Amino acid sequence: MTRARQAGFGMLGLGIGYFIWYTPYSGLAKAMSDGLLPMLSSPVRGLVLLPASALGTLAAMPLTLAILRWWHYARRRRIGRVSLPFPGRETAISAFWMALIIGTTTLNFTFPGVSIALGLILMRVGTLVITPVVDLLRYRKIHWYSTVALGLCVLSGVVALADVHNYVLTIGAVASVLTYVVAYFGRFFVMSRHAKRGTIATDRRFFVEEHMTTPVLLVAILGVAALAGVGPLREGFTTFLGTSAAVPAFLIGVCYEGLFVFTSLIFLDRREYSFGVPVHVCSSLLAGVAASFLLGMLFGAPSPSVAQFVASGLVILAALMLSYPTILARFAAPVDPRRAASQPLLLFVCGGNAIRSPMAAAIARAELATVAGDGDWLVGSAGVAVEQPGGGIAPMAAKALRELDIPVPRHETRKLTAALCLESEAVFCMTAAHRKKIVALAPELSTRVHCLDRDGDIAEPAAGVYTSYVDCARRLQVLVRQRLDEINPQYGSAVAGGA
Repeated sequence: MTRARQAGFGMLGLGIGYFIWYTPYSGLAKAMSDGLLPMLSSPVRGLVLLPASALGTLAAMPLTLAILRWWHYARRRRIGRVSLPFPGRETAISAFWMALIIGTTTLNFTFPGVSIALGLILMRVGTLVITPVVDLLRYRKIHWYSTVALGLCVLSGVVALADVHNYVLTIGAVASVLTYVVAYFGRFFVMSRHAKRGTIATDRRFFVEEHMTTPVLLVAILGVAALAGVGPLREGFTTFLGTSAAVPAFLIGVCYEGLFVFTSLIFLDRREYSFGVPVHVCSSLLAGVAASFLLGMLFGAPSPSVAQFVASGLVILAALMLSYPTILARFAAPVDPRRAASQPLLLFVCGGNAIRSPMAAAIARAELATVAGDGDWLVGSAGVAVEQPGGGIAPMAAKALRELDIPVPRHETRKLTAALCLESEAVFCMTAAHRKKIVALAPELSTRVHCLDRDGDIAEPAAGVYTSYVDCARRLQVLVRQRLDEINPQYGSAVAGGA
């Protein structure tokens, strides 16, 4: 089973998508609660607009899953003669927590005296506090660059918080923020146990089942509360829905549906939450600044302050810090054999060193950077039949790697030598014929030289057929991960900890 990439977006793309949806979401919620929109005669209380917002999320959810074409990942239950998508127990629990998150997030932007910046700071500091706790409880290694990014995010929150004057935090606002933080802890814990494994089927099943259940539970919770006598919610389900103000409230929910997609994919990344949460924090804080700017331009609301700009700069630094593994892999030079004396070398071998072996090396380098993250291993590649050393990786091979969100490092083809074999801790070949040539070149290394796939040769992709390159890259990804589990205990324990 191959491991999931984030729906082809990459972590940077997910952060941008989250920003795009969060900006109008937070701006609309604050504009309605402050009475800034032209169709409003007075501010709209958070509990009044919440039902329409929840209905907007519920209405947009089926369209989202239809566009993604992921409905088939959900488990199904037969009711009479009809087979319907149905959540498992664990995804239903996670959906309950997520329903609380959606409801309290919207409320946190609507309390009088709470700016967009303050609302975001209170929520994000809470998630930053629980992030390492969940990682440690799930025995997931926290990389140093994630720790630095977390620190920068906390610092940005402190800077922004120090600039918020004359705000009012009511008991209701404090209770809403605390509920939000507790709900995120619950969601993270469930997600860690039942998803976030990097396998496409498992992660997408969790995504779909949680996604389709959350808005249903949210509307149900609000409906029960309205029937129980919560006046503002009852108004939100009745008279408010007949007013023109219900339209922007409905759009708030539609916007949340969009950001729900991106935030879920960010957190389902198999790396530690200490990696994903800073992406989440960076995007939302920048979105809050953008929303504040827009409200100032359109309705004369206060513009972001100097401190908010400083805080935004800090979160940008955090985002760059999170890019460390990708940047490192992208600009990594070909392996220098002279360094192998101090670091073990993992060598991949094919024929021309332009397609299979550089793809396998790039995959291994990315895996070690993002999961092990210790820099203890060097990864290289070579070919047994390189005619012109110094060439680059085949363009379709590079494109296939990008299809899997694997950074494509600088590469120069080189011919395999006995010295390079002797300096390698392990050598993995694409075919049995390659292994035979290597053993003939250095017979004493027969125990270190293996076929990457024990069950057969890995054929070169069909010339000019891009799908063949992608299929080859996917197969290499599975095999490389299996081999890393065997030869590098730290890698194996890190993956097991994230399962």
